Amino acid sequence: MCGIVGGLSERNIVPIILEGLSRLEYRGYDSAGVAVINNANEFLRERVTDRVAQLTQMCNKFEFRGFCGIGHTRWATHGGVNVDNAHPHISTNSIALVHNGIIENYASLREELKALGYKFESETDTEVIVHLIHSFYIKNNNLLVSVRQAVSNLEGAYAIGVMCLDNPNEIVCARLGSPLVLGLGIGEMFFASDISALLPVTQKVVYMEDGDIAVINRDNYKVYDKNENTVLRKTNVSELSVTQTELGEYRHYMQKEIFEQPDAIAKTLQSLGNNFSAAIFGTQAAEVFDRITQVQILACGTSYNAGMVAKYWIEEFANLECHVDIASEYRYARPPSRPDTLIISISQSGETADTIASVKHAYDLGMRNSLAICNVAESSLVRLSRLSILTKAGPEIGVASTKAFTTQLVVLFYLANALAKAKGCLTNSDEEEHIRQIRRLPQLIIDTFALENKLKLIAKEMEYKQHALFLGRNTLYPIAREGSLKLKEISYIHAEAYAAGELKHGPLALIDKEMPTIVLMPGNLLHDKVKSNVQEVLARQGVVYLFTDKPDDMHDKCHRVIEMPGNIPKYLLPVIYTIPLQLLSYHTAVTKGTDVDKPRNLAKSVTVE
Repeated sequence: MCGIVGGLSERNIVPIILEGLSRLEYRGYDSAGVAVINNANEFLRERVTDRVAQLTQMCNKFEFRGFCGIGHTRWATHGGVNVDNAHPHISTNSIALVHNGIIENYASLREELKALGYKFESETDTEVIVHLIHSFYIKNNNLLVSVRQAVSNLEGAYAIGVMCLDNPNEIVCARLGSPLVLGLGIGEMFFASDISALLPVTQKVVYMEDGDIAVINRDNYKVYDKNENTVLRKTNVSELSVTQTELGEYRHYMQKEIFEQPDAIAKTLQSLGNNFSAAIFGTQAAEVFDRITQVQILACGTSYNAGMVAKYWIEEFANLECHVDIASEYRYARPPSRPDTLIISISQSGETADTIASVKHAYDLGMRNSLAICNVAESSLVRLSRLSILTKAGPEIGVASTKAFTTQLVVLFYLANALAKAKGCLTNSDEEEHIRQIRRLPQLIIDTFALENKLKLIAKEMEYKQHALFLGRNTLYPIAREGSLKLKEISYIHAEAYAAGELKHGPLALIDKEMPTIVLMPGNLLHDKVKSNVQEVLARQGVVYLFTDKPDDMHDKCHRVIEMPGNIPKYLLPVIYTIPLQLLSYHTAVTKGTDVDKPRNLAKSVTVE
């Protein structure tokens, strides 16, 4: 959600921080700020309730310069959107701090600090941390020790970067529950909440673990674990490049990422191989798959919709009972503990707080067989899980997920088949046929892009609509959910999705000539059942936008018909029918003039509860 960038350098750190913050804009934010220690050993700070571009203008105007600095993009939690609540926060002109996360016991700490004479300028939980650190610092004059003492009193999640006027040559970082990465340069050192912020200056990074505290200066760093022991964390060289996170010829990142899907899926397929081997999910996967008797999928948002598709596949292919739960609900539930359960977590970033917490909850209940499906190799979720598999979507900047979703579906299709194979439910001929089908995906998606101009026409008609209804059945019900989610995320049109058979159980009351109804009706999946649902809508003067690959005499009665590519294999329908819904949402948002890549109130990676 919020973004952090900071570091120390022999050159002016301000442009590096501002560039890093601009690369974190996709995470969602409503204010931004930067603070540095200048050559006169003074704090310079600038904060805005605007975009990073405005912050950059302000810094240029006042000639901000410094070699030690911290920056932040804030997504409001405690306190409204105003300059006083924006980070960095400073205590008694001595210590400055930026923070991601939520401190749950901030109210009681705030009262204790007020009693000690500290005056608060903001409504944030973050200001509590900086004053708390200062309260220890005036006793021991050691920033590392003070941060260590302060965080031991915090309840909740945090990733922090702290600098002190007394020592402008070091920064102390700490994390618990919120991601933080160190960037290693030559004569300079950085930290950030996301590696993408550091790509212009370094690709060598160290991922901090929960409970870690790090001290960095220009030439080296030292990491301490939660037991205060010095530890060596692995140095990673990122495969990402600056160009991968640039727009290029596209107008928006979402548009770029939609059209990157054939390549992303091709790379994912290449990494998965030509058979459904358990080994691709980890060295212990065969042993785990052999003994599990049920599956529990945990995810949020778009990843949850991918999990819903996977439920159909897993139950059909592997004959395994499969449950799909929203992670934020599961983490507070008390399901029966069955050690023979495979816990599958799905997350694009691998840092989704609720998903991580739900896996830990499953562990506490005695279910230890876990598999993470993720797009980030060194993420918290991957490190937490016993087994893992990576999608090869590449960096996804747009808040509304597109290529991460479809590559998740590809991996889940492989997983469902691998489970079936482990359980003796997949014949050799079925395996060969499923491999042949899945290999067709990139070209089928390219074929589907040909529908874009027709979808632009629908987008113009959607511009002034306030509501929309999406209908689908079987594996296309989750795709209807995903389509409605995309539309509401970036165009702010209220949209709902239903399993089409539920139409008579309530939603039919909403149908009139003002309600656009988007229907997914493939020819080889419950076609006649969905057709009867469409007839129910038409009988009530409903406006139907029909997506189908099967000609029918009913088409003339629909407002618009989008003819999908023919001969789509049954199991590929969810992926292919996702594409036009992504394009429809994108062009509707463009027509309405909303901020496509950074929709209001939303963040790319939800790292707090």
